[in-house]
Amino acid sequence: MSTPEQGSALERVRGLAREIAKFGAVGGVGVLVNLGVFNLIRHTTDLQVVRASVIATVVAILTNYMGFRYFAYRDRAHAGNSRELPLFMAFSLIGLVIENGVLYAATYGLGWDGRLATNLFKFIGIGTATVFRFWSYRTWVFKALPAHAPEADRAGGPGRTGRTRPVAAPEPAPEPAGK
Repeated sequence: MSTPEQGSALERVRGLAREIAKFGAVGGVGVLVNLGVFNLIRHTTDLQVVRASVIATVVAILTNYMGFRYFAYRDRAHAGNSRELPLFMAFSLIGLVIENGVLYAATYGLGWDGRLATNLFKFIGIGTATVFRFWSYRTWVFKALPAHAPEADRAGGPGRTGRTRPVAAPEPAPEPAGK
């Protein structure tokens, strides 16, 4: 994907729409994983609501990293795990606090801890944290590749047309004699 500064406004909007769609696809799987693990833990253990939610969020974060790196942002610069993974984890941790802060406030601040209420506020927390995650991942973790200057015309060097001429495909090897 090109940088947002490159191309017409329509191209930038289309690029952003594609990015949001891919982010949404990965995020949708993450939401299903998050809510599924959350409800599985809540119905099979005696863990408190927010603890179960934190565990579910961590599982979803691990799932989402794979989806973002290898699907949604596969065309972005690979900064390497030495930078990308720690940044992803740091911003994911902030998202975890946002997401579970909403659930904590509803459960312990307002006393809404029934099954429907916890799932509703878990979902609201996920949505709130998603806005932050989208911005932070695309801005800091999976940065757009820098715009490339037009290549020089191969025949005339720089400054002629700013475009490259197509390179002829190699000719197929001749068939061996005797066939």
